[in-house]
Amino acid sequence: MTELEYLSVEKENEIAIVAIDRQGKLNALNYKMLQELEGVFTDLSQDENLRGVILIGRGNKSFVAGADIEELADLNRQSGRSQSGEGQRVFTLIENFRTPVLAAVNGYALGGGCELALACHLRVASKNAKFGFPEVGLGIIPGFGGTVRLSRVVGFGRAIEMILTGNMITADRAEHFGLVSAVFEPDELLSRSKDFLGSITRHSPQAIQKAIQSLYFAQDSRAIESFIMENDLFGQLTGTEDMKEGVGAFLEKRKPVFKGV
Repeated sequence: MTELEYLSVEKENEIAIVAIDRQGKLNALNYKMLQELEGVFTDLSQDENLRGVILIGRGNKSFVAGADIEELADLNRQSGRSQSGEGQRVFTLIENFRTPVLAAVNGYALGGGCELALACHLRVASKNAKFGFPEVGLGIIPGFGGTVRLSRVVGFGRAIEMILTGNMITADRAEHFGLVSAVFEPDELLSRSKDFLGSITRHSPQAIQKAIQSLYFAQDSRAIESFIMENDLFGQLTGTEDMKEGVGAFLEKRKPVFKGV
């Protein structure tokens, strides 16, 4: 495994714990982190003894607090579409991973962070977790598969509310929505996540793998077309005046004034 800047991997028996560590930026997702996620999950896929993966953010403030806004500010239509496609591809790699992947969400899981959690097969959260899709406030939409996976997990009505309002929801509300399976105390999140995943990995690994494949096949009849649509629409929005205004307002800590251009 190549040297990692933003991720670490620990093995405990048949479980891998992948930790995101960019705490100075609230574990914000950038292109380098996407590349590292791809490399880590590609390497882990070669481990025949692996029975499951826990994905967690270092620190108690954030799982992943969205995309790196400064990196986002430099996107235009072409690069925006390219970055969206890359994020979709890496997150689909995680979704198609042969063992269960559990997102243990501590703190913020916003935008790309929520999309990353949704790409995992299962999600649990600490009581201080917050979930949301603030992209519309930046003049864009979720671009890493969020418009597809969120409605699949919580239903269309709740998905369109979360994405159009940009409001955050608490861990308890996320559990009510079906976005997470359980909520734990922050200092117990990792240990309880291991127990939760262990209740799955004690079963036949072949049966678990085939069950995941069958469940996702039933959901994915139009997923490819939906990802293509999301990618195209994300690209159309990157580089617009509204996107520049939204990102600029965020960086300048002021309210955006959108003009629809």
